[in-house]
Amino acid sequence: MLRSDLTGAGILLAYYVFIVALLPILLKVLTRTPREIVRKFHHIAYSLSIYPLLTLFSSWYVAIAAASLLIVIGYPALLILERTSWYQRSFIQRQGQNGELRRQLLWVQSSFALLIMLFWGVLGVRWQYIVAVSVTAWGFGDAAAALVGKHFGRRIVLPRLLKEPKTYEGTAAMAVVSAVALFLTLVLYANKPWHMSLVIALLVAPICALVELFSRWGLDTLTVPLSTALAILPLTLLFRVIGW
Repeated sequence: MLRSDLTGAGILLAYYVFIVALLPILLKVLTRTPREIVRKFHHIAYSLSIYPLLTLFSSWYVAIAAASLLIVIGYPALLILERTSWYQRSFIQRQGQNGELRRQLLWVQSSFALLIMLFWGVLGVRWQYIVAVSVTAWGFGDAAAALVGKHFGRRIVLPRLLKEPKTYEGTAAMAVVSAVALFLTLVLYANKPWHMSLVIALLVAPICALVELFSRWGLDTLTVPLSTALAILPLTLLFRVIGW
């Protein structure tokens, strides 16, 4: 068991190094892909790391330890890199927002750890799929919201209330893409009936969009997956009672 957990930690670390970190760099350098698209590629790759966390480790607390290990290694490394001229030209963080990637690392791994503790450690392994469904809905939905809002957004939502300008078009994209991600993950990963998955997707996706809309300072990394998971759980229990 220890050997398999160590192997899992190595695979997870390799995923973060090659897929989450180096692949976006190559994408930018070799193809000159726009900064925002590369950022969201990085964002989606980050969210998909939840799958090795859920499948490579023998217990929930080992998975949380693996997620915490990345903070122990990555946070100091990013703190050093931020002082270099190369990092200042980085395409991953937003211009003028030093430390964005470092903060994202903390929020993402904290979000993963909290969800794993609740829906694997506390409720048991049979509810583990809710973690994957929630993180996938956030990862793809948030990327769609940013890209559509930036390139096609015209109408600002509640400009007097929201510190960060967000658009109706971006919020709608978040709802649509989150619904698709919810449905496909429930059907293909969790093996839930399609009709149950469709109802959950249609009911929960607007919650994802609204929570993302009112989340500030990058906290949607934590608020969207958690609110999604807490919305899916009672719906699943309800459908179980009525025989779905």
